[in-house]
Amino acid sequence: MTRPPLRIGLIGAGYIASWHADALRAAPEVTVSAVCDPNLDLAEGLANGHGARAFASAEEMIGAGVCDGVHILTPPDQHHPLALQCLKAGLHVLVEKPVALNAAQTQEIEAAAQAANRRFHAGHNFLGLPSYERLKRDMRRGRLGRVSGAEIRWCYPFAPLRSGPYGIWPLRETRNLLLELGPHLVSLAQDLFGTVEIQHLELSKPVALPGAGTRPQGWRILARAGSVDLTLTLSLVETVDDRSVTVRGSSARARLDLAADTLVIDGENTADLVANPLWRQVSLSGQHLGQGVVNAARQLASLNRKSPYALSFSGLARGVWGPLARGEGADPRWSGASAVAVMATLDDVMARCDWPVATVPAATRKPAPKAMVIGGTGFIGRALTRELVARGTDVRVVSRGRRGPFADLPDAVETVSLSLTDTEGLTRAMEGIDTVYNLARSTDTSWEDCLKNDVAVAEGIGRAALAAKVRRLVYTGTIASFDMSDPKGRITDDTPLPDEMEERNLYARSKAECEHRLMALHRQHGLPLVIARPGIVVGAGGPLQHWGIGRWHGAGAVRLWGNGRNPLPFVLIGDCVDGLIRCAETEGIEGRSFNLVGPPLMSGRDYFDAIHDALGARLKVSSGNLHLMYAADAVKHQLKSRVLRRSGLTRPSRADWLSRAHLTAFDNSRAEVDLGWHPCADRDEFVRVAITEAGLFGF
Repeated sequence: MTRPPLRIGLIGAGYIASWHADALRAAPEVTVSAVCDPNLDLAEGLANGHGARAFASAEEMIGAGVCDGVHILTPPDQHHPLALQCLKAGLHVLVEKPVALNAAQTQEIEAAAQAANRRFHAGHNFLGLPSYERLKRDMRRGRLGRVSGAEIRWCYPFAPLRSGPYGIWPLRETRNLLLELGPHLVSLAQDLFGTVEIQHLELSKPVALPGAGTRPQGWRILARAGSVDLTLTLSLVETVDDRSVTVRGSSARARLDLAADTLVIDGENTADLVANPLWRQVSLSGQHLGQGVVNAARQLASLNRKSPYALSFSGLARGVWGPLARGEGADPRWSGASAVAVMATLDDVMARCDWPVATVPAATRKPAPKAMVIGGTGFIGRALTRELVARGTDVRVVSRGRRGPFADLPDAVETVSLSLTDTEGLTRAMEGIDTVYNLARSTDTSWEDCLKNDVAVAEGIGRAALAAKVRRLVYTGTIASFDMSDPKGRITDDTPLPDEMEERNLYARSKAECEHRLMALHRQHGLPLVIARPGIVVGAGGPLQHWGIGRWHGAGAVRLWGNGRNPLPFVLIGDCVDGLIRCAETEGIEGRSFNLVGPPLMSGRDYFDAIHDALGARLKVSSGNLHLMYAADAVKHQLKSRVLRRSGLTRPSRADWLSRAHLTAFDNSRAEVDLGWHPCADRDEFVRVAITEAGLFGF
C-alpha cells in the first residue's frame, strides 16, 4: 500500500527557503504544503510556486493542520522557541544550522522531541552531498589506509563583513559568525571521525564594523577526534574558494571539494621509477576530468538545478524524510543527538574566544531628525547617514530590520523598522522631516515583481512625502537606465532616459519607471523632487566584486563588460554622498536630475592594474564579448520561458548588453556648476581612496 507523502511546511521564506523548497519538491516521499513568514507577500510568492498555502505566523500554520513536519528557516535566535512550539504541536522538525544558540538549547529541543515521540533533525546540508557519501565509503573500505589527520576548510568571502548589510544576525556578535558557519566544519568532522575535542583557537584579520567594534575574519581551530589530528579553518576575507575536506591516511590522501562536489584520491602505486610519479599525476588528472565532465553534464541537463549546493539539500531532504516515510529509524547524520554534540563542540570553541566586545555609547539625548534616509543600511546609505551627522543633521533611518549600523551614534541616528509598502506609516515617519533620501531598491526576477516591490514602493514614498509636506525628496536612480551603447555619444544631466525600456534589464527598466512615476507626481502635484543617478561608486565600505565593472568568478577572476579599455564612470563614495546632499540643499532645482559621475580617470583594465600596483594582487582579467553574451542570454531566456515555464521574464536587447560596458561618455559640467559639486579629478587621490585605503580584500 502506497503511503501518502509527508506534508512539510517551511517557517521562514527568505533566501535559504527556496533551496529547501526545491529539494523537497524533488523528494518523492514529501510535498511542500505550507510556507509561513511574517511578510505574507514573501510567503505567498514562495508558496504559489509549490502549490502550497501561505501563512503569516507559525500559530496559523499549525492551527490549520496542513503539516506533518516543518523546516525552521528563520534567523537563528528564533530556532529554539519555534522548534519547541512545533514539537509540542506534534510536528517533526528540521532546523537550519545553527539549530540553536548553544548546546543547552539544542538539548532542550532534543528532549522535547523525545517526549513528543517526534523527530528533530539538524540542517547540516553538506552531509548529504554525493561526493561526501563517496568519501565515507572509501574510508570505511580502508582505501585511505590508517587515517592520521584531516583539514576541514571554509575559506570563502563573507562580503557583509566589508560592505554590509551590517544589521544581519551573523554580524551582531562575534560568536554569531562561528555559529553561522562553524556547524559546517564541526558536523563534517564529527560525522567522519567521532567526538571532536578542541585544543586551541587562534583568531586573526580583524575588520571594523561601523559602530560595532571589530570581528575576526580568520578562525583557526586545532582539535582531535580519537587518533585523528584536526585543523578547522574559517577564512572570510576575499580569498579563493576553498571549502574542502582533506583526509590523510597511510595509503592515500583524499580531497573533497564541497563547492564543486568532487572527490579526488591521491594514492600510492606500485609502478617503478619514472612511471610512478607519472602514473600518479595521470590518475589525478583523470579523476578531475571525469568528475568535471559528469558534473557539467548534470548541471547542463538540469538547467543548473542540480548544482553541488542544490544536491547537498536534496541529499539532506532524502536523508531526513525518506526514512520517516518508510517507517525506518533516523539517519544518525542529522539526528538530534548529533546536533547536540555539534553545538557542544562550538560551545567549547567559544569558551576559548576572548575577542573584545565593543562598548556602545549610551544616548545622552533623543535624536531630533531633520533628514530621513530610506535604504540607510546599504553602502551609499550608510555613508550618507554618517556624513549628514558629521554636518550636524540628525537622521531617521528607515529599514526593514530593527537594527542599523549606527550604534555609535545614539544621539544623532534613530532606526525605524517599517514596511516600505506602508504609505501611511511612512507619512507618519516623515513628520518633522525636512529632506527624504530614497535609496531603496528591490532585487526581483520578473517585471511584475519590479512593479510591485520597486516601482509601487517608490511611488508610495513620493505620495507620503507629499502628504507630509517635506521640503525635498531626493531619489537615487541609476546611470544604467541610459542607453550607453554608442561610443561616439555623450550623456549630460539634460539627456532624457530612453522612451522604450521594454528590452532593458530589469534593474535599469525598473529604476527608469520609478523616475517616470515620481516625475509625474512632481508635474501633477508639485512633489519637490530631485533625481540623482550615481555612477560606479567605489571606496571604503564597497565591494571588491563590483558588478558594474564586469562579471565576477570569485575574488580572483573577472570578465569585463567589453574590452575594458574605455574610461568608466567611477565616482568616490564621499563625492557621491556630497552630491546627494547638494541635491537636497541647492535651491530651485526641483524636477531636475543629475548624474553623479566623476571625470574619466581610468578604464576597467586601468582599475585592476592599479589594484595590482597598490596591493600586489594580480586578478585574472579577460575581455567580455558582449555580442556573444547577448546571444547566450537569448538562449537562456528561451530555456527559462519554454522549458522551465517561467513567466514575467524580459530579454535585454543587444544595446542593453553593450550599455554594460559604459561606452558612452558622461559630461557632468552642469552638476559642477548648478550644484557646486566637484568630484575627485586627481588620479593618484582616486587610487588612494578607491583602492589603497578601501579594504577591498578585507585586510
